[in-house]
Amino acid sequence: MAMSDNAKGFLLALSSSAFIGSSFIIKKIGLKKAGETGVSASSGGFSYLYQPLWWLGMITMIGGEVANFAAYAFAPAVLVTPLGAMSIIVSAVLAHFILSEKLHIFGVVGCILCVVGSTGIVMHAPKERDIHSVKEIWHLASEPGFIVYVCIVVVLVLVLIFYFAPRGGRKQMLVYIGICSLMGSITVMCVKAVAIALKLSLSGNNQFKYGQTWFFVIVVIACCLVQLNYLNKALDKFNTAVVSPVYYVMFTIFTIIASMIMFKEWDSQSISDIVTALCGFVTILCGTFILHKTKDLGDNMAAIPTQVPAIITTQIEIPKIDVCLSPTGDCDSPTSTSKLHSRPSTPP
Repeated sequence: MAMSDNAKGFLLALSSSAFIGSSFIIKKIGLKKAGETGVSASSGGFSYLYQPLWWLGMITMIGGEVANFAAYAFAPAVLVTPLGAMSIIVSAVLAHFILSEKLHIFGVVGCILCVVGSTGIVMHAPKERDIHSVKEIWHLASEPGFIVYVCIVVVLVLVLIFYFAPRGGRKQMLVYIGICSLMGSITVMCVKAVAIALKLSLSGNNQFKYGQTWFFVIVVIACCLVQLNYLNKALDKFNTAVVSPVYYVMFTIFTIIASMIMFKEWDSQSISDIVTALCGFVTILCGTFILHKTKDLGDNMAAIPTQVPAIITTQIEIPKIDVCLSPTGDCDSPTSTSKLHSRPSTPP
């Protein structure tokens, strides 16, 4: 029985997440070893370039990106893009067993939510439409709806770059993330076009003889450079634990919107399929948010003392009180005086 294109895209996206998630762990081990023998990367050193493990991690990451690129040739962006959250699960689980970075209960809940949401999307994702030439993609990209979307994105990006970034980019994280996410949605559409062109060319139908294919390639390169520039600015200025989930959420939302407008992948879907896929997407977002927001909780809880400090007990000295109990009023006699002494008390 032949495997469907959606299944091929799903497996490629899943393998991409496995490669990318594991590459973080391999590179981190290489960075640790480099820091032990030379200047660490956080201190501006480049000793990690001499570490074979770091290069192995880079090769693994490149393999994951290649698999992700190929996934867009077989499955719609609505299916491939949200599955990128699975790399977070892979890195979290491997870090728990290899790097001894404890995966606490909230991390487990986040992983489960990502798996459940991904399952819902896979089961109800729209089918990839049959495309036989890059000219068909060019026709889809030149329709009024997508042209309007591209114009809005370009205007917003230019306003963010030339007006908001110089004034508040270093204070408002959403300025840099907004630029990356908006450009990312265009990048994915062009990446999908190049991936389909490559798939058709490998099957014997050369698509690189058309100027439209090279136009998509140029747009991919230009958009990637802009994204890389402003993503580095965001990571340099703001906390990575906050940048990563916000960027993932915004990037995925804009990509799904662009895919719906350009490829009209949900036109043949029923309302129940659309709602279920959207619920799966929201579930993945919740799981990703929990994983990133609470990823350092295990270390913080481990730093809290588990032993209750010993209670300091003090004895309070109460002065003696002589009370005269003699009916005759003779209080000089030792027998007529009852000396009440209070015992030292100890706080509970």
